[in-house]
Amino acid sequence: MNPILVAVKEELSEKDLPEDFQIHYTGVGKINAAIKTLKIIKDYSPSLIINYGTAGSLNKELKGLVEVTRFFQRDMDATARGFKIGQTPYDDIGEINFGSGGYSCGTGDSFVTQTPKLKTDLVDMEAYAIAKICYIENIKFKCFKYISDNADANANEDWLENVSLGKELFVKQMRNLAKSVTVE
Repeated sequence: MNPILVAVKEELSEKDLPEDFQIHYTGVGKINAAIKTLKIIKDYSPSLIINYGTAGSLNKELKGLVEVTRFFQRDMDATARGFKIGQTPYDDIGEINFGSGGYSCGTGDSFVTQTPKLKTDLVDMEAYAIAKICYIENIKFKCFKYISDNADANANEDWLENVSLGKELFVKQMRNLAKSVTVE
């Protein structure tokens, strides 16, 4: 079983995927994503977890479907206590990195409509939580995001218009992944 974690059905549905993959909806936000990720690990013991969803781009050059390999918690701000933006106080895990060549994503519990303090290529609301659990549990993690908006004043309208446009690109990516690696 190859779990694909997706926040909401508007982004991807079961009928869109090859039969080797199974969708699990996390709901929106880091807490919901963490709860669902832990449940998937408990119930299925996967060796690989895949996350797909939409993201706002802070890098105006990015378009389409991109792979994310570096993850940050963009709404963690303990700078008043001397910590760096994005650093969880007293936690040894900072940037989570699952390989080279991909883009960076800042995850937070807010829909981004202006440039956040932490600079990353993309912003979303679930990936960091899933990545951190996979990192701690030593589970392979792949993350693909479809650029739905530019994380600006038009982000909400753009997201509504583009939320489902990445499905076909992601399914093609999953077919390629299934051919290139053995997935359980």
